Amino acid sequence: MNDGSVFLKPIEALLAAALLTAIAWTGWLDDLDYRISDRLYQTGGEKNPDIVVIGIDKVTLSKLGPASSLTRAHFAQAVEYLNNHDPNARPAVIGIDVLFTGENADDPEGDRRLVAAVAQYGNVVVASEADVLDDDAPTDDIYAEWAQTWEWIPPFPALADAADTGHINAPNEEDGVVRHDLLYVNVTERGRLYSFSRVIYEKWCAFKKITSKAPPPTEGNGIYYLPFTAKSYAGGNNFWDLLEGTVNSSVYRDKIVLIAPYAPGLQDSAPTALDRSDVMYGIDVHANAIEAYQKGFFPRELDRTSQLALLFFACFIAEIFFRNAKAQNMIIVWLLAAVGWIVFCYVAYRHELILHVIWIPFAVSFLFVAAIIYNYMHTRTEKERVVATFERYVDPTIMEQLLAEGSDAVDVGGKLRDIAVLFVDIRGFTSMSEVLLPVTIVDILNRYLTLTTDCIRRHHGTLDKFVGDCTMAFWNAPIDQERPVHLACRAALDMIEGSEKLRAEILREHGHDITFGIGIHWGSAVVGNIGTAFRMDYTAIGDTVNTAARLEANAPGGVILISRAVADVLGDDADVTSLGNSIKLKGKREDFEILRLNSLRE
Repeated sequence: MNDGSVFLKPIEALLAAALLTAIAWTGWLDDLDYRISDRLYQTGGEKNPDIVVIGIDKVTLSKLGPASSLTRAHFAQAVEYLNNHDPNARPAVIGIDVLFTGENADDPEGDRRLVAAVAQYGNVVVASEADVLDDDAPTDDIYAEWAQTWEWIPPFPALADAADTGHINAPNEEDGVVRHDLLYVNVTERGRLYSFSRVIYEKWCAFKKITSKAPPPTEGNGIYYLPFTAKSYAGGNNFWDLLEGTVNSSVYRDKIVLIAPYAPGLQDSAPTALDRSDVMYGIDVHANAIEAYQKGFFPRELDRTSQLALLFFACFIAEIFFRNAKAQNMIIVWLLAAVGWIVFCYVAYRHELILHVIWIPFAVSFLFVAAIIYNYMHTRTEKERVVATFERYVDPTIMEQLLAEGSDAVDVGGKLRDIAVLFVDIRGFTSMSEVLLPVTIVDILNRYLTLTTDCIRRHHGTLDKFVGDCTMAFWNAPIDQERPVHLACRAALDMIEGSEKLRAEILREHGHDITFGIGIHWGSAVVGNIGTAFRMDYTAIGDTVNTAARLEANAPGGVILISRAVADVLGDDADVTSLGNSIKLKGKREDFEILRLNSLRE
């Protein structure tokens, strides 16, 4: 039966997919997705021993005083020591993550010494930055217009001429957790200014006489996803050790040496995707970027539109499946989809493609739970419909089977089934009703109908209807039964037996003698809810029903008439008397055999 549900299901699936896609589009899932993605993708590893951080740490500051006490002469001394202490063991590159902006009028000698050291050895990279004002800086979207041109804050002129420089700007992150880096920024005077880490990497490649690997692809704004390797690249030495001349040349021979603030309170630290629970110093972020350039592994995020489309499609398919699947299959598919997607994301990441880890598992889980709730409510409603439809017709045993099997027998319409149909009528009821008071007639009728109903329910029949003093019932519907013909005949025999006691009571109380006439036939009939959604009856229609009714109409009081079809099913279990074709039934051929049921073996 097509009630329109075949069209509603795809529409409901489209709406569900659109809703969940809209939730992802709003960014509501982003924080959770970042957390799960960081744990899955940023697994870390062994740091490159060729990268060494020498930090301006708490020990250094305790010796020299606050950070403002550090002079350019100190950095010049560090550069000189690293390059002169062992002429055969110089660093490949020295990166100083400190801004040397403007000449120092109070210490021009320090400026000259730093410039001279840098110019002499040619292996130093110093920091500079784009002047990103707070009111101009992108705040909400890491993919904001970093492609625009900013004012440049370079090293003081003499140092800018002597040293290579790279920017130390970082993109804003929505949750404050560093997981991206800036390959370049556009600044006045220089145009595209590459990052501090990229400049160091290129200089290291030149030192090693190797071809540098291609930079990571960006969306035209310099932003790329940074795969972290290690939380710290600091060794056992600090900046004070360098100034004291106690750093062994094996620490820095042919290596990348990074000098930078490395103490709390210097405002150069932030949590990263590698470890959200703790902060990483800015120079370690640069070190991770250098190592990423060395490895050439740069996963790229699939654009958000494509991922939303993928989410929409997955939600649509999941919703269609969950609406039609059994609970066991739903659980299997849910687990496969959720866990399988996470595994797929990890594999895709290893192939340099970044996907939102949580979107599809969340959506599929949401649809799974919704389907479980829906199916529970639907099953409960169906049970209520079954109970409301059949509780007046069938005994509790059949009702339990209907509920357990989730029958759809409550739908409007019918099915062709083989059934045993029984009609029973009270003989003498019409004449009696003409002389007794209506209230007495109703009482007698109710007592007889109670007897017939009890017999039908005791033998698991379906009570169809009462028509005046007539009762109709059938067996083998709404569910298949074992030996339905036997059950119908046993119910009829019980009615005859029970009527004897009731007959005596009525005769004693009212002086009237009434008995039962019963007819039973076995055959095909259309069984189901016949009517409309507003008013329907669960009934049987067809020639089998008409034949049973005509058998009953011709049965004398206390007699059960059955058809040859019933007798054949009963076989040797029944004691019957053939009446041949002595009784003519309307609409039946001349040789239609009728039999009297006398008894039935237990």
